[in-house]
Amino acid sequence: MREIKVELGPRSYPIYIGKGILTSRELYASLLPPAAQVMVVTNTTVKKLYLTGVRGALSDFRVGSCVIPDGESYKNLSTFNDIITELLKNRFDRGSWLLALGGGVVGDLTGFAAACYQRGIEFIQVPTTLLAQVDSSVGGKTGVNHELGKNMIGAFHQPRGVIADVGVLDTLPAREFSAGLAEVIKYGLIRDPEFFAWLEENIDKVMAREPGALETVIERSCLNKAEVVAADEREGGLRAILNLGHTFGHAIETALHYHSWLHGEAVGAGMVMAADLSVRQGWLQREDAERIKQLVLMAGLKTVLPARLKGANLRELMAVDKKARGGRLKLVLLKSLGHAEVVSDFDEALLRETLDAWTGKGVAA
Repeated sequence: MREIKVELGPRSYPIYIGKGILTSRELYASLLPPAAQVMVVTNTTVKKLYLTGVRGALSDFRVGSCVIPDGESYKNLSTFNDIITELLKNRFDRGSWLLALGGGVVGDLTGFAAACYQRGIEFIQVPTTLLAQVDSSVGGKTGVNHELGKNMIGAFHQPRGVIADVGVLDTLPAREFSAGLAEVIKYGLIRDPEFFAWLEENIDKVMAREPGALETVIERSCLNKAEVVAADEREGGLRAILNLGHTFGHAIETALHYHSWLHGEAVGAGMVMAADLSVRQGWLQREDAERIKQLVLMAGLKTVLPARLKGANLRELMAVDKKARGGRLKLVLLKSLGHAEVVSDFDEALLRETLDAWTGKGVAA
Protein backbone atom coordinates (compact mmCIF):
# COMPACT_ATOMS: atom_id res chain seq x y z
CA MET A 1 0.00 0.00 0.00
CA ARG A 2 1.18 3.50 -0.87
CA GLU A 3 0.38 6.55 1.23
CA ILE A 4 0.33 10.24 0.28
CA LYS A 5 -0.42 13.08 2.67
CA VAL A 6 -2.30 16.22 1.69
CA GLU A 7 -0.55 18.87 3.78
CA LEU A 8 -3.12 21.36 5.03
CA GLY A 9 -2.08 21.93 8.64
CA PRO A 10 -4.89 20.83 10.98
CA ARG A 11 -6.91 19.70 7.95
CA SER A 12 -4.18 17.41 6.60
CA TYR A 13 -5.23 13.90 5.66
CA PRO A 14 -3.87 10.67 4.12
CA ILE A 15 -4.57 9.13 0.74
CA TYR A 16 -4.16 5.34 0.80
CA ILE A 17 -3.57 3.57 -2.53
CA GLY A 18 -3.45 -0.20 -2.90
CA LYS A 19 -5.27 -3.33 -3.94
CA GLY A 20 -7.82 -4.96 -1.65
CA ILE A 21 -7.95 -2.09 0.84
CA LEU A 22 -11.62 -1.20 0.29
CA THR A 23 -12.62 -3.57 3.09
CA SER A 24 -9.66 -2.98 5.42
CA ARG A 25 -11.01 -2.80 8.96
CA GLU A 26 -7.69 -1.39 10.11
CA LEU A 27 -7.83 1.58 7.74
CA TYR A 28 -11.33 2.57 8.79
CA ALA A 29 -10.41 2.15 12.45
CA SER A 30 -7.42 4.47 11.94
CA LEU A 31 -9.65 7.20 10.50
CA LEU A 32 -12.82 6.95 12.57
CA PRO A 33 -13.24 7.63 16.29
CA PRO A 34 -14.35 4.62 18.39
CA ALA A 35 -18.07 3.76 18.15
CA ALA A 36 -18.67 6.52 15.59
CA GLN A 37 -22.02 6.78 13.85
CA VAL A 38 -21.38 6.45 10.08
CA MET A 39 -23.70 6.94 7.14
CA VAL A 40 -22.42 5.30 3.94
CA VAL A 41 -23.67 7.13 0.86
CA THR A 42 -23.50 5.16 -2.38
CA ASN A 43 -25.44 4.71 -5.62
CA THR A 44 -27.55 1.91 -7.02
CA THR A 45 -24.70 0.49 -9.12
CA VAL A 46 -21.95 0.53 -6.49
CA LYS A 47 -24.34 -0.78 -3.83
CA LYS A 48 -24.55 -4.14 -5.60
CA LEU A 49 -20.77 -4.45 -5.83
CA TYR A 50 -19.28 -3.09 -2.64
CA LEU A 51 -21.75 -1.90 0.00
CA THR A 52 -21.95 -5.23 1.85
CA GLY A 53 -18.16 -5.54 2.08
CA VAL A 54 -17.69 -1.97 3.31
CA ARG A 55 -20.43 -2.32 5.89
CA GLY A 56 -18.73 -5.50 7.09
CA ALA A 57 -15.45 -3.64 7.51
CA LEU A 58 -17.34 -1.05 9.56
CA SER A 59 -18.98 -3.59 11.87
CA ASP A 60 -17.34 -2.01 14.94
CA PHE A 61 -19.25 1.21 14.24
CA ARG A 62 -22.91 2.25 14.13
CA VAL A 63 -23.60 2.16 10.41
CA GLY A 64 -26.44 3.31 8.19
CA SER A 65 -26.62 3.68 4.43
CA CYS A 66 -28.21 5.98 1.89
CA VAL A 67 -28.51 4.82 -1.73
CA ILE A 68 -28.97 7.45 -4.44
CA PRO A 69 -29.58 7.05 -8.19
CA ASP A 70 -26.56 6.64 -10.47
CA GLY A 71 -25.69 9.42 -12.90
CA GLU A 72 -24.51 13.01 -13.29
CA SER A 73 -28.10 14.17 -13.83
CA TYR A 74 -28.79 13.34 -10.16
CA LYS A 75 -26.04 15.61 -8.86
CA ASN A 76 -28.54 18.24 -7.79
CA LEU A 77 -30.22 19.83 -4.78
CA SER A 78 -33.01 17.26 -4.81
CA THR A 79 -30.59 14.36 -4.23
CA PHE A 80 -28.66 16.46 -1.72
CA ASN A 81 -31.92 16.93 0.18
CA ASP A 82 -32.53 13.17 0.13
CA ILE A 83 -29.20 12.60 1.91
CA ILE A 84 -29.96 15.27 4.52
CA THR A 85 -33.41 13.76 5.09
CA GLU A 86 -31.89 10.32 5.65
CA LEU A 87 -29.48 11.77 8.22
CA LEU A 88 -32.30 13.51 10.07
CA LYS A 89 -34.64 10.51 9.99
CA ASN A 90 -31.91 8.36 11.55
CA ARG A 91 -30.98 11.03 14.11
CA PHE A 92 -27.39 11.50 13.09
CA ASP A 93 -25.79 14.10 15.36
CA ARG A 94 -22.91 16.59 14.97
CA GLY A 95 -20.38 13.91 15.90
CA SER A 96 -21.45 11.56 13.13
CA TRP A 97 -19.52 10.84 9.92
CA LEU A 98 -20.38 10.37 6.28
CA LEU A 99 -18.57 7.94 3.97
CA ALA A 100 -18.73 8.47 0.20
CA LEU A 101 -18.61 5.10 -1.57
CA GLY A 102 -18.71 5.72 -5.29
CA GLY A 103 -17.54 7.96 -8.10
CA GLY A 104 -17.33 11.70 -8.41
CA VAL A 105 -21.07 12.35 -8.17
CA VAL A 106 -21.36 10.41 -4.91
CA GLY A 107 -18.22 12.06 -3.55
CA ASP A 108 -19.32 15.59 -4.42
CA LEU A 109 -22.82 15.12 -3.04
CA THR A 110 -21.63 13.42 0.14
CA GLY A 111 -18.96 16.04 0.77
CA PHE A 112 -21.47 18.84 0.28
CA ALA A 113 -23.90 17.15 2.66
CA ALA A 114 -21.09 16.80 5.21
CA ALA A 115 -20.21 20.48 4.80
CA CYS A 116 -23.81 21.55 5.41
CA TYR A 117 -25.31 19.06 7.87
CA GLN A 118 -25.53 20.74 11.26
CA ARG A 119 -22.99 23.28 9.89
CA GLY A 120 -20.39 20.63 9.16
CA ILE A 121 -19.49 17.04 10.01
CA GLU A 122 -16.55 14.85 8.99
CA PHE A 123 -16.46 12.52 6.01
CA ILE A 124 -14.25 9.95 4.27
CA GLN A 125 -13.84 9.43 0.53
CA VAL A 126 -13.82 5.85 -0.80
CA PRO A 127 -13.71 6.46 -4.58
CA THR A 128 -14.65 3.59 -6.88
CA THR A 129 -13.91 5.17 -10.27
CA LEU A 130 -10.57 6.17 -11.73
CA LEU A 131 -11.71 9.78 -12.14
CA ALA A 132 -12.67 10.00 -8.48
CA GLN A 133 -9.46 8.30 -7.32
CA VAL A 134 -7.16 10.68 -9.22
CA ASP A 135 -9.14 13.89 -8.92
CA SER A 136 -12.52 14.55 -7.35
CA SER A 137 -11.95 12.69 -4.06
CA VAL A 138 -8.88 14.83 -3.28
CA GLY A 139 -8.92 18.53 -2.51
CA GLY A 140 -12.19 19.24 -0.72
CA LYS A 141 -14.29 20.61 -3.59
CA THR A 142 -17.88 19.54 -3.00
CA GLY A 143 -21.16 20.58 -4.55
CA VAL A 144 -24.02 20.05 -6.97
CA ASN A 145 -25.01 21.22 -10.42
CA HIS A 146 -27.62 23.77 -11.43
CA GLU A 147 -29.49 23.54 -14.71
CA LEU A 148 -27.71 26.73 -15.83
CA GLY A 149 -24.20 25.66 -14.84
CA LYS A 150 -22.07 22.86 -13.44
CA ASN A 151 -20.86 22.91 -9.81
CA MET A 152 -22.44 26.31 -9.16
CA ILE A 153 -23.58 25.36 -5.65
CA GLY A 154 -21.07 23.95 -3.19
CA ALA A 155 -18.43 24.39 -0.53
CA PHE A 156 -14.81 23.61 0.25
CA HIS A 157 -14.83 20.79 2.80
CA GLN A 158 -11.81 18.50 3.12
CA PRO A 159 -12.24 14.77 3.79
CA ARG A 160 -10.46 13.17 6.73
CA GLY A 161 -9.03 10.46 4.52
CA VAL A 162 -9.18 8.86 1.06
CA ILE A 163 -9.09 5.11 0.44
CA ALA A 164 -8.34 4.34 -3.22
CA ASP A 165 -8.54 0.61 -3.97
CA VAL A 166 -7.01 -0.18 -7.37
CA GLY A 167 -8.87 -3.50 -7.38
CA VAL A 168 -12.27 -1.86 -7.84
CA LEU A 169 -11.18 -0.59 -11.24
CA ASP A 170 -11.46 -4.16 -12.54
CA THR A 171 -15.26 -3.77 -12.52
CA LEU A 172 -15.26 -0.27 -14.03
CA PRO A 173 -16.80 -0.10 -17.54
CA ALA A 174 -14.28 0.79 -20.25
CA ARG A 175 -15.97 4.09 -21.00
CA GLU A 176 -15.79 5.26 -17.38
CA PHE A 177 -12.18 4.12 -17.11
CA SER A 178 -11.28 6.22 -20.14
CA ALA A 179 -13.16 9.17 -18.67
CA GLY A 180 -10.89 9.01 -15.63
CA LEU A 181 -7.81 9.10 -17.82
CA ALA A 182 -8.73 12.61 -18.96
CA GLU A 183 -7.93 13.91 -15.48
CA VAL A 184 -4.74 11.82 -15.41
CA ILE A 185 -3.51 13.33 -18.69
CA LYS A 186 -4.34 16.77 -17.31
CA TYR A 187 -1.66 16.53 -14.60
CA GLY A 188 1.01 15.89 -17.20
CA LEU A 189 -0.15 18.88 -19.21
CA ILE A 190 -0.36 21.44 -16.42
CA ARG A 191 2.79 20.71 -14.40
CA ASP A 192 4.39 17.29 -14.98
CA PRO A 193 5.72 16.85 -18.55
CA GLU A 194 7.73 13.77 -17.49
CA PHE A 195 4.47 12.12 -16.43
CA PHE A 196 2.92 13.05 -19.80
CA ALA A 197 5.83 11.34 -21.57
CA TRP A 198 5.48 8.31 -19.27
CA LEU A 199 1.80 8.09 -20.22
CA GLU A 200 2.65 8.19 -23.92
CA GLU A 201 5.07 5.28 -23.44
CA ASN A 202 2.86 3.23 -21.11
CA ILE A 203 -0.68 3.94 -22.27
CA ASP A 204 -1.09 0.32 -23.46
CA LYS A 205 -0.28 -0.99 -19.95
CA VAL A 206 -2.63 1.55 -18.41
CA MET A 207 -5.45 0.62 -20.79
CA ALA A 208 -4.84 -3.05 -19.96
CA ARG A 209 -5.26 -2.05 -16.29
CA GLU A 210 -2.01 -3.59 -15.17
CA PRO A 211 -1.97 -3.09 -11.36
CA GLY A 212 1.54 -1.62 -11.24
CA ALA A 213 0.74 0.89 -13.97
CA LEU A 214 -2.51 1.85 -12.28
CA GLU A 215 -0.84 2.42 -8.93
CA THR A 216 1.72 4.66 -10.64
CA VAL A 217 -1.06 6.58 -12.40
CA ILE A 218 -3.04 7.14 -9.19
CA GLU A 219 0.00 7.95 -7.05
CA ARG A 220 1.50 10.41 -9.53
CA SER A 221 -1.86 12.09 -10.10
CA CYS A 222 -2.60 12.39 -6.38
CA LEU A 223 0.89 13.72 -5.67
CA ASN A 224 0.39 16.44 -8.26
CA LYS A 225 -3.03 17.38 -6.96
CA ALA A 226 -1.95 17.24 -3.30
CA GLU A 227 0.90 19.68 -3.98
CA VAL A 228 -1.37 22.13 -5.79
CA VAL A 229 -4.09 21.93 -3.12
CA ALA A 230 -1.54 22.39 -0.33
CA ALA A 231 -0.30 25.57 -2.04
CA ASP A 232 -3.77 26.97 -2.77
CA GLU A 233 -6.56 25.21 -0.88
CA ARG A 234 -9.42 27.52 -1.91
CA GLU A 235 -8.45 28.27 -5.49
CA GLY A 236 -7.20 31.79 -4.96
CA GLY A 237 -4.66 31.42 -7.74
CA LEU A 238 -2.52 28.37 -8.57
CA ARG A 239 -5.22 25.76 -7.99
CA ALA A 240 -7.23 27.07 -10.92
CA ILE A 241 -4.77 25.37 -13.30
CA LEU A 242 -6.45 22.10 -12.29
CA ASN A 243 -9.35 23.29 -14.44
CA LEU A 244 -7.54 22.80 -17.74
CA GLY A 245 -10.21 21.79 -20.26
CA HIS A 246 -12.97 22.19 -17.70
CA THR A 247 -14.43 25.51 -18.86
CA PHE A 248 -14.86 24.02 -22.33
CA GLY A 249 -15.93 20.69 -20.84
CA HIS A 250 -18.49 22.12 -18.43
CA ALA A 251 -20.09 24.04 -21.31
CA ILE A 252 -20.32 20.80 -23.30
CA GLU A 253 -21.92 18.98 -20.34
CA THR A 254 -24.40 21.79 -19.72
CA ALA A 255 -25.33 21.98 -23.42
CA LEU A 256 -26.01 18.24 -23.36
CA HIS A 257 -28.01 18.58 -20.09
CA TYR A 258 -25.57 16.24 -18.29
CA HIS A 259 -26.62 13.36 -20.53
CA SER A 260 -24.82 11.66 -23.45
CA TRP A 261 -21.26 12.51 -22.37
CA LEU A 262 -19.44 11.67 -19.15
CA HIS A 263 -17.61 14.43 -17.28
CA GLY A 264 -14.20 13.01 -18.19
CA GLU A 265 -15.16 12.74 -21.85
CA ALA A 266 -16.11 16.43 -21.89
CA VAL A 267 -12.87 17.36 -20.10
CA GLY A 268 -10.82 15.31 -22.58
CA ALA A 269 -12.33 17.14 -25.53
CA GLY A 270 -12.03 20.39 -23.59
CA MET A 271 -8.29 19.90 -23.11
CA VAL A 272 -7.82 19.33 -26.85
CA MET A 273 -9.79 22.51 -27.51
CA ALA A 274 -7.72 24.43 -24.95
CA ALA A 275 -4.56 23.18 -26.69
CA ASP A 276 -5.96 24.30 -30.04
CA LEU A 277 -6.61 27.81 -28.70
CA SER A 278 -3.14 27.85 -27.12
CA VAL A 279 -1.66 27.16 -30.57
CA ARG A 280 -3.77 29.90 -32.16
CA GLN A 281 -2.49 32.28 -29.48
CA GLY A 282 1.08 31.40 -30.47
CA TRP A 283 1.91 29.86 -27.10
CA LEU A 284 1.92 26.11 -27.78
CA GLN A 285 3.63 24.28 -30.63
CA ARG A 286 1.24 22.63 -33.10
CA GLU A 287 3.11 19.31 -32.79
CA ASP A 288 2.56 19.35 -29.03
CA ALA A 289 -1.16 19.96 -29.52
CA GLU A 290 -1.18 16.94 -31.85
CA ARG A 291 0.58 14.84 -29.18
CA ILE A 292 -2.13 15.84 -26.73
CA LYS A 293 -4.89 14.90 -29.15
CA GLN A 294 -3.28 11.55 -29.95
CA LEU A 295 -2.89 10.62 -26.26
CA VAL A 296 -6.51 11.58 -25.61
CA LEU A 297 -7.55 9.30 -28.48
CA MET A 298 -5.29 6.47 -27.29
CA ALA A 299 -6.99 6.75 -23.89
CA GLY A 300 -10.28 5.93 -25.59
CA LEU A 301 -11.70 9.44 -25.35
CA LYS A 302 -13.65 11.52 -27.83
CA THR A 303 -12.31 14.54 -29.68
CA VAL A 304 -15.29 15.22 -31.95
CA LEU A 305 -18.29 17.01 -30.46
CA PRO A 306 -21.92 16.17 -31.30
CA ALA A 307 -22.91 17.96 -34.51
CA ARG A 308 -25.85 19.67 -32.83
CA LEU A 309 -23.55 21.75 -30.61
CA LYS A 310 -22.76 25.22 -31.90
CA GLY A 311 -19.83 27.44 -31.08
CA ALA A 312 -21.94 30.45 -30.15
CA ASN A 313 -23.98 28.38 -27.70
CA LEU A 314 -20.86 26.97 -26.05
CA ARG A 315 -19.38 30.47 -25.73
CA GLU A 316 -22.52 31.64 -23.96
CA LEU A 317 -22.38 28.71 -21.55
CA MET A 318 -18.68 29.27 -20.89
CA ALA A 319 -19.57 32.68 -19.47
CA VAL A 320 -21.21 30.86 -16.53
CA ASP A 321 -17.86 29.86 -15.05
CA LYS A 322 -16.55 30.23 -11.51
CA LYS A 323 -13.24 31.68 -12.75
CA ALA A 324 -15.01 34.60 -14.47
CA ARG A 325 -14.46 37.95 -12.78
CA GLY A 326 -16.18 41.22 -13.62
CA GLY A 327 -17.80 39.64 -16.64
CA ARG A 328 -14.39 38.65 -18.06
CA LEU A 329 -13.89 34.96 -18.83
CA LYS A 330 -10.67 33.36 -17.63
CA LEU A 331 -9.30 30.24 -19.29
CA VAL A 332 -6.60 27.75 -18.39
CA LEU A 333 -4.33 27.58 -21.41
CA LEU A 334 -0.95 26.02 -22.15
CA LYS A 335 2.23 28.03 -22.64
CA SER A 336 4.05 24.74 -23.25
CA LEU A 337 3.70 21.08 -22.29
CA GLY A 338 3.77 21.05 -18.49
CA HIS A 339 3.15 24.78 -18.13
CA ALA A 340 -0.42 26.00 -17.74
CA GLU A 341 -1.61 29.47 -16.80
CA VAL A 342 -4.95 31.06 -16.01
CA VAL A 343 -5.32 33.88 -18.53
CA SER A 344 -7.86 36.55 -19.42
CA ASP A 345 -5.79 38.18 -22.16
CA PHE A 346 -6.68 35.63 -24.84
CA ASP A 347 -8.01 36.85 -28.17
CA GLU A 348 -11.81 36.50 -28.21
CA ALA A 349 -11.77 36.12 -32.01
CA LEU A 350 -9.37 33.19 -31.70
CA LEU A 351 -11.62 31.57 -29.09
CA ARG A 352 -14.50 31.82 -31.55
CA GLU A 353 -12.29 30.22 -34.20
CA THR A 354 -11.55 27.29 -31.89
CA LEU A 355 -15.20 26.84 -30.94
CA ASP A 356 -16.29 26.96 -34.59
CA ALA A 357 -13.56 24.50 -35.60
CA TRP A 358 -14.70 21.93 -33.00
CA THR A 359 -18.45 22.23 -33.45
CA GLY A 360 -20.96 21.81 -36.25
CA LYS A 361 -19.11 21.25 -39.51
CA GLY A 362 -15.73 22.25 -38.17
CA VAL A 363 -12.46 20.66 -39.22
CA ALA A 364 -11.34 19.41 -35.83
CA ALA A 365 -11.96 15.70 -36.43
